[in-house]
Amino acid sequence: MNLPPVSPAPRSAPTATFEVHGRTYRHIDIGARLGPALQRLPVVLRLLAENVARNMDGNEREEAIAAIAGWLETGTSEAEIEFQPGRVLMHDTTSTPALVDIAAMRDALAEAGADPSSLRPTLPVDVSVDHSLAVEAFARGDAAAENLRIECRRNAERYGFLRWASRALHGVRIHPPGTGIMHTINLEQLATVVTAIERDGETWAVPDTLIGTDSHTPMINGIGVLGWGVGGLEAQTVMFGLPVMQRIPDVIGVRLTHALPPGTLATDLALTVTQRLRAIGVSGEFVEFFGPGVSTLSAGDRAVVANMAPEYGATTGFFPVDARTLDYLRTTGRDSGHIALVQAYARRTGLWFDADAAPRYTRTIDIDLSTVGMHVAGPRRPQDLLAFGDTARALAAFPPDRPSGDAMPPHPVAIAAITSCTNTSDPALLMAAGIVARKARARGLTVAPWIKTSLAPGSPAASRYLERSGLRDDLAAVGFDIVGFGCTTCIGNAGPLTPAMRDAIAQGSARPVAMLSGNRNFPGRIHPDLDLAFIMSPPLVIAFALAGDAARDLRLEPVQTAADGTPVFLADLWPTREEIAAALAAGANAADYATAFAEASRNPAWAALPATDAPRYPWREASTTLRRPPFAATDAQWGSQLGDYTAWPLLVLGDDVTTDHISPASAIPKDSFVADFLVSRGDDRDDLNVFASRRGNWEVMMRAAFYNRTLVNLLQPDAPTAHTVHVPSAAVMPIFEAAQRYRQDGDAVVLVAGARYGTGSSRDWAAKGQRLLGVRAVLATSFERIHRSNLIGMGILPLRMPDGIDPHTLAIRPGDRLHVRAEPDMLVPRGTIPVRIERAGGGAETFHAIAAVETRREVELLRHGGVIPSILQKTLAQHASSASLPLP
Repeated sequence: MNLPPVSPAPRSAPTATFEVHGRTYRHIDIGARLGPALQRLPVVLRLLAENVARNMDGNEREEAIAAIAGWLETGTSEAEIEFQPGRVLMHDTTSTPALVDIAAMRDALAEAGADPSSLRPTLPVDVSVDHSLAVEAFARGDAAAENLRIECRRNAERYGFLRWASRALHGVRIHPPGTGIMHTINLEQLATVVTAIERDGETWAVPDTLIGTDSHTPMINGIGVLGWGVGGLEAQTVMFGLPVMQRIPDVIGVRLTHALPPGTLATDLALTVTQRLRAIGVSGEFVEFFGPGVSTLSAGDRAVVANMAPEYGATTGFFPVDARTLDYLRTTGRDSGHIALVQAYARRTGLWFDADAAPRYTRTIDIDLSTVGMHVAGPRRPQDLLAFGDTARALAAFPPDRPSGDAMPPHPVAIAAITSCTNTSDPALLMAAGIVARKARARGLTVAPWIKTSLAPGSPAASRYLERSGLRDDLAAVGFDIVGFGCTTCIGNAGPLTPAMRDAIAQGSARPVAMLSGNRNFPGRIHPDLDLAFIMSPPLVIAFALAGDAARDLRLEPVQTAADGTPVFLADLWPTREEIAAALAAGANAADYATAFAEASRNPAWAALPATDAPRYPWREASTTLRRPPFAATDAQWGSQLGDYTAWPLLVLGDDVTTDHISPASAIPKDSFVADFLVSRGDDRDDLNVFASRRGNWEVMMRAAFYNRTLVNLLQPDAPTAHTVHVPSAAVMPIFEAAQRYRQDGDAVVLVAGARYGTGSSRDWAAKGQRLLGVRAVLATSFERIHRSNLIGMGILPLRMPDGIDPHTLAIRPGDRLHVRAEPDMLVPRGTIPVRIERAGGGAETFHAIAAVETRREVELLRHGGVIPSILQKTLAQHASSASLPLP
């Protein structure tokens, strides 16, 4: 066995040994240090304590462990600890900007006289190419192959860059298009649960831990692996050997009792948990599930619930290791010896789940699984829970402009997509969908021609078990052919709507709706022309596709009337538990997972892409995909933005501004000024791809900032999409042009927003775009966790306004300015920052904002100007020290 070498463990760390199959493993014995307190701690804090004991040393280690033990007194703590994950997980559209930053930083180092190859990751980095697959072809047998061909053609330059990164940057491993969604790959291929490593000449057993540059990284919590999502900027610091500095988290305990009733699926539970936890507010907190109900859930069920952690606002949604975890490892083909190691380690170290245990939590809520019903969420937020028959009530507030009364209903289903890691990684959910399709096929039911249908599983193994169970043909018969293995519709790569649906939208005769098994349904996320969408389980997606009407009450009304005039109700189609279990048994083959993944990894189109292994990437001046970003430089202008200044508000926004609003990922509208920019540089207006494919080009992404047709700028509510008012000239212009005017005039700008600013995906471009626009601070009612971190990573100060003050009460008008006093030496974690509103007509009001800065390291990042300047200064300092050269 090849075991990765790791730096020596602290000599004084408490350790012990155990044997599995005749092999001796050493491990950190945190129980010897914590004693009876260990069993009172949430399991997530036991894992953090092990990590601290293994990776820190001396007094700092002892203080950190004591602080974790001290957490038990109140269930909260202000103490900071270091967390050193074992690996990093990324996808192509977050890794591209991160790797572009690294390539640009290598250039900056070379220009300063340092060795560019000295900048390389110190942790293993896995990159899944899953976010660029669009649904162009659908409802045909060759859809997957055709969509993969289009994907590789459209993204050839960017994919070539990723291949350069895998060659030039030691430790970066790229999983090519077609291998599946990153979180499914993590579950099925990468996660070990317990990892064996070499240390001091001995074999050690350590928990598998990671961070990922996608907010749904907590899906891996479903099998007892501690990992969570961070922004790409925070990941860069970890890649280069710095730990994640964090406050010891509050931990919310969710006690599960009884079992899910017949007909209810994991998706229904996930949506229920999302609604319950959003209602109490768990932003930035850890969530851990406990109680006897946990044991009734399969690992697949748990992964679905854990995946939705960002939707309920938490950092984690953790389920400890137990027999269900071991079952999952067997099902996916893991080695029996390794499974024995997982069980022995978890039991010996206090990490094994005890259904009767009740650890100390910060807060606790109870969910009786037997009361969970069939649900959908929407039509605009994942926390807006509805009974599945209540879609009509929710849609009543969104009538079409001119109802036509023709064959298409007022709220037609425009997109019906079985999509996302959330609900396609669990084979049971796909089997349930297949059974609905089989029963519908037997009754001769078909899908209306205006609906775009798609099935995009998280793994190529799904094709094999659906085929073996006989359900793949049934799915295809009702339009749900496999369109590929990637995120597709869930992250906005739905492709064009059907011609009939485009015509209905143009005429205003219908208000179309997307029905998907995804995890987010923010307006414009699924498709730029759709602002309504419902999240639901995969079988329910098929039912609504057959109905064709998003407002159909499937509790009472038939799904469809068969050709013989017989009404077919949902109950006639819905699978029983026994039917799902039989389909799983018929489709099961543990060998599928490794062999399907290996076959997909041999993607010939990927292997044919040209790629260099030179230490510096050869930028092309004419490229509209990859450009060296200006902020990856040693120039002073990209240093600290702290200070005492008066600024114009560039934008004033309301509540629930998501990262999709700030930096869209979906299709680039052909009539946008972003499209005009690309066309002026030689691109085809009919083949512009999606915004996410341009994240290596800062000029495109700066123009794309806030390009969302549903976003309202309260500073100029009637402004066109992505426009604002440049106050000194009173001209309304694109946001990026106004920002350039302010910069040219030497004027500072800030941004004002409402509650939950930055909800959604962990895309660092939502922060990078604001830095390129010159935003020095964001004043918001509250921040979503990852976006707050990304702002700091780009040197932008997040300020939380005090209770009772929000964008509406501030009533900022053109001409008002904000004076912010945030000097470097006065900034401390969660400290107060004076803000004065200077009114255009005279007068002023002052309030004290709270710096949304959690740790001392975040303060230092802001003093440097963000992650990139900090890394460059550290690397140059090391070079200067070794070469006895002065810093530039």
